[in-house]
Amino acid sequence: MQGSVRKLRGAIAVATSTTTTSTCAWDVFINHCGVDTKRNIVGLLHDNLVAKHGIPTFLDRSSMKAGDKMIPKIEEAIDGCKVGVVVLSPRYCHSYFCLHELALLVEAKKRIVPIFFDVKSSQLRVMENIAKYYSPQHLQRFTSALNEARYTVESPRD
Repeated sequence: MQGSVRKLRGAIAVATSTTTTSTCAWDVFINHCGVDTKRNIVGLLHDNLVAKHGIPTFLDRSSMKAGDKMIPKIEEAIDGCKVGVVVLSPRYCHSYFCLHELALLVEAKKRIVPIFFDVKSSQLRVMENIAKYYSPQHLQRFTSALNEARYTVESPRD
């Protein structure tokens, strides 16, 4: 985990040097499927980035307060962040919110750092069983963003 955090800090440094100054409180936005990852990798990653390295990191459960409007708060965090850490997992593609957040990160041209958690890149696709619920425009956004993340080089393992 330490080596991965060092690499992520490097990605943040690069993004910071090429990004205009933002008033947002977050350098990193963690995009994930909570049912797969919240109680393990995502919680550990968030705590490590914040507590050990002092990197302001947005994680829904830790960064929002009661009464916050979820969608505007998430969109604000994505708009202001420098790096999107995308934790791809087995049920990631079943979630509208995961795919929508990923599309927002890609459309905002944020630096994407993918983490493949218990899933291979080749297994990631917008699932046919949920495709019937979304417009062709949504499906195109999701598929395009997912391909962007799938074909972004993951940090090498230490």
